[in-house]
Amino acid sequence: MRRSTSLLLGSAATLAMAGGAAAADLPVGTAAAIAYVRVCSAYGAGFFFIPGADTCLRVSGRARFEGGYITSYTRQAGTNGGDTSGYRGLLRFNLDARTQTAYGTLRAFVRLEAGSRTGAAGVGRSGTQERIGSAYVATGVDQVGRVQQVVNVDKAFIQFAGLTAGRAASFFDFYAHDFELSGSTAGSDVASTNLLAYTAALGNGLSATLSVEDPVFRRTPIFAPSGGAAPASPVFVGYTRGAPSSFAAIDGIQRERLPDFVGVLRLDRAWGSAQLSAATHELNVGNVGLGTGANAAVAHTDSVQGWAVQGGVKVNTPSVAPGDALYLQGAYGAGAQFYTGYSAFSGSAGQSPATIQGQKFSQFFSDATVDPFTGRLQTSRSFTAVASYLHYWSPDWRSAVFGSYGAQGFARGARLAQGAAYGLVSTLAGGNPFGTNAVGVPGTRFYQLSQALRDTDQFVAGASLIWSPVKDLDVGVEGYYTQIGLKSGRAIDLDKSPGAYGAIAQINAGTFMLRTATQDSVSQIRLRVQRDF
Repeated sequence: MRRSTSLLLGSAATLAMAGGAAAADLPVGTAAAIAYVRVCSAYGAGFFFIPGADTCLRVSGRARFEGGYITSYTRQAGTNGGDTSGYRGLLRFNLDARTQTAYGTLRAFVRLEAGSRTGAAGVGRSGTQERIGSAYVATGVDQVGRVQQVVNVDKAFIQFAGLTAGRAASFFDFYAHDFELSGSTAGSDVASTNLLAYTAALGNGLSATLSVEDPVFRRTPIFAPSGGAAPASPVFVGYTRGAPSSFAAIDGIQRERLPDFVGVLRLDRAWGSAQLSAATHELNVGNVGLGTGANAAVAHTDSVQGWAVQGGVKVNTPSVAPGDALYLQGAYGAGAQFYTGYSAFSGSAGQSPATIQGQKFSQFFSDATVDPFTGRLQTSRSFTAVASYLHYWSPDWRSAVFGSYGAQGFARGARLAQGAAYGLVSTLAGGNPFGTNAVGVPGTRFYQLSQALRDTDQFVAGASLIWSPVKDLDVGVEGYYTQIGLKSGRAIDLDKSPGAYGAIAQINAGTFMLRTATQDSVSQIRLRVQRDF
């Protein structure tokens, strides 16, 4: 028994030794080290180190639903109006990459937005987004002009040692509708433009910035009576016994030449912030159209530098409630209406976009007119003032109240000069070639009542209530009232007198039944559900 056991143990030992030798002859692989994602605490919550790199990255985004109601005053054929509701779904992706260097933080930030909009203007579609190529409209009898798909490169910039380069919010802006859901007040708010800027920190919260910015995203069309995709402004090029006898047309499309120059002085302290902004904005048009037979009198129209200034202050009021704050802001500009933000809500896709469906008369937002006697650009003036207050009723509930007033006026004599040009052109053309942009012959009834180049003003007031039951979730509702008006006189009511611009002779003769107006208004309500992550 003991012998048998010894044999078995010996055999086992021999096999084990043989197996160990065989195992020793095989190559032994080394397990790869696992690269765990590490938290990066240097730049705040949400950042992590990219594996294998010294760059910290934060991935974030947003999902939003909006629904809105807006009063509408017309369902006239051909107006594409009558929508009272609209809806929007929005997605947003953010990538924020930061690396610490010997010169400070190197940052790259990108944001992509996409959305689907339907229905009423203000919620369902945006002329400004169409103008800059971010929105694409649907086709079809019931969908055209009422459905938009939006893809927008909202941000793509680099920051390094005081330098900001890429697509970012304009440095000119201050309040930029911070407390509003819909951006209804008058005031500058260009969230996406192409720029190259340098900011110098001067100490004690004071900084100065010089920014070179893309002028296209601040551009409003030069007034052209013909309007449309190929705007043209008439200029007199021939005279008989001192009186204009022939005209040519100035190409009204602006060219990409000088950038906008923006200077900012800003103060940030515990009590809040204050900012002074100034900007220049070139206005230019093309030459006299070919084939006029008289291109020597007005070879071209010299460009003009528009300008704008803005001042704003934000005051934190924690003594009322934690998070409370008040914004006050005012802006004034010449030939730079987009900097004062007078057309912030409707945008400037055209020279007279409608703020209200079935609007009684148009507001003309043009930065300048072309003097038909000299061919020179005459700049318009505009100003805006806005106030907004945010109050926290509790950590979960907050409200904002806001209001603004703005006005725009054209150069003295600009409307009279355009009326003189209208008289000659309509006589030679044998009718009204300008449609609702017609000024009319000075001294006639139609001239007194036409809407083109009238000085206008605008008043906005609104409030909101937002509930945040959990972190990064907002459920809110906002309502606001907008009123537009003429600074003087009356204008043809386009809703009540839709055929007026085809009956100018009858209006002047007093045989056309005409309705007029001095102001128009609209009320809107917007609901939003938004989750940030």
